Amino acid sequence: MPFEITNELIEQVKGYIQQEDDKAILAVLKDEHHADIAELLDELQLDEATYIIKLLESDKTSDVLMELDDDIREKILKNLSAKEIAEELEELDTDDAADMIAELPEERQERVISHIEDEAHVKDIVELLKYDENTAGGLMAKELVKVNENWDVLKCVREMRAQAENVTRVHSIYVVDNDNKLKGRLSLKDLLVTPTKAHISEVYIPKVDAVNVNDDVEDVALVMQKYDLEAIPVVDDENHLLGRITIDDIVDVIKEEAEKDYQLAAGITEDVEADDTIWQLTRARLPWLLIGMLGGIGAASIINGFQVILSKYVELIIFIPLIQATAGNVGVQSSAIVVQGLANNTIKGEIIHRLFKEFLLGLVNGLALAIIIFIVSKLVFHTEIHISFTIGIALITVIVNAALVGTFIPIFLDKRGIDPAVATGPFITTTNDVFGILIYFLIAKVVLGI
Repeated sequence: MPFEITNELIEQVKGYIQQEDDKAILAVLKDEHHADIAELLDELQLDEATYIIKLLESDKTSDVLMELDDDIREKILKNLSAKEIAEELEELDTDDAADMIAELPEERQERVISHIEDEAHVKDIVELLKYDENTAGGLMAKELVKVNENWDVLKCVREMRAQAENVTRVHSIYVVDNDNKLKGRLSLKDLLVTPTKAHISEVYIPKVDAVNVNDDVEDVALVMQKYDLEAIPVVDDENHLLGRITIDDIVDVIKEEAEKDYQLAAGITEDVEADDTIWQLTRARLPWLLIGMLGGIGAASIINGFQVILSKYVELIIFIPLIQATAGNVGVQSSAIVVQGLANNTIKGEIIHRLFKEFLLGLVNGLALAIIIFIVSKLVFHTEIHISFTIGIALITVIVNAALVGTFIPIFLDKRGIDPAVATGPFITTTNDVFGILIYFLIAKVVLGI
C-alpha cells in the first residue's frame, strides 16, 4: 500500500510526541521512505517536526531534511545545534551538504564545518560553496568513480571498489590522465571482458559529453535532456574533472524553473508560496497589479479621447470588452508558445520568419473570428453593416498585432538576457489591451469617416 498522510496518522504521531513515546514513533516510521516522512513533517508543528528529526538516525533524517520545503528546513535547522547539523551533513552527498549549509548564516556555517570530522568531506563542501548556485559548479557533487588511463584492469577494479563506497549510485566511470584531465568513459561490459593485465587506455571510450563548471544550470539541463543522460561530468577550462551532476538534481532545476516561469506568467515577481506572509505575497503581486492598473488608465484615456465617435456610434462601446479580451488572449497564446520554444531551444532561424508565420496565423484566425462577429453583430445586436464591417476589420488587425507583439517581445527579451517568461501573462495582456483599444478606435475613425 502506498504511504498516505491521513488525519488519523497525524493525530497518532502528535499523541506519541506529547507522550514522548519514542518507541512508538520509531515503529510508525521504521520502514517509511524519507520523502514520506518529510511529507508528514510538513503537517506537524515546528517543535514536533524538530522532535522527530532529533529522534531518528542521521542517515535517515539527512535525506528527510533535503526533501523538506526550504522554509521549513531553515526553521528546523535553527532548532538544531551546530554539532547536530554537522552529523546530518556527514551523511549527505557533497552537493546536498553544500546546499544545506549555504542556507545558514556565515558565522554558523563556520561552527558547523568545525564539527564535521571527515576532512575530505569538509574540503569538498567548502569548494562547492565557492560556486554560484545557478552554475554547474553549484549543482555538481564531488562523489564519482574515476580511473586512470594508465592503470591495468586489475588495479582499476580495486580502485573502483574503494571509490564506490562513497558514491550512492554509480552512473558512469570516468577516465582521466595523470593530470586529472577527462579523457573519456569506461564501459562495465568492456571492463568485464578485458584481460586483467590490459591497460584502461586500450578499452575506454574517448567520446564523453561534459559541461563546464561555469555553465548555466539551464544549459546543463538542455544538454542532459538532449542526450538522455543520467549523469554528466563537470570540468574546468583546462578539462580537469571536478565532479558530476545527476539527473535528480536536474529534475529539481527544471521544477524550480517551471515554478518561477509560472509565477512570472501569472504576474508574480518573486518566488513565493501560499504560506508566506501577507507582506511577502503583497510585494510579489503588487508590481504587476500596478502595471495592469496603469494599462487600464491608459485604455480609459484612449477611450476618453474618442468621445465624439462614441457619441455618434454608441454600438462601438458594446464590443470594447471583445477587442480587449481577444487581443490579450492572442498575445498570451503567441508568447507562451515562443517562451516554451526558447526554453526547449527549439526556436531556430531568423526572427523575421517567425514573425511572418505569426502574421499569417493571426490573419487566418482573425478572418475566421471576424466573419463570426460580423454575423453575430447583425443578428444579435442589429448593428448597421458599416459598423459590423468596422468591428470585423478592427478585430483582424488587433489579432495580427497581438500575435506579432506576443512573438517579438519574448525573443527580444531573451536576446537581451532577460527571462522571456515575463512576457507572458499580465505584461502581454496589458500591452495588447492598450494597443487593441487604440487600433479599434483608429480603424473606426477611418472607416466611419469621423
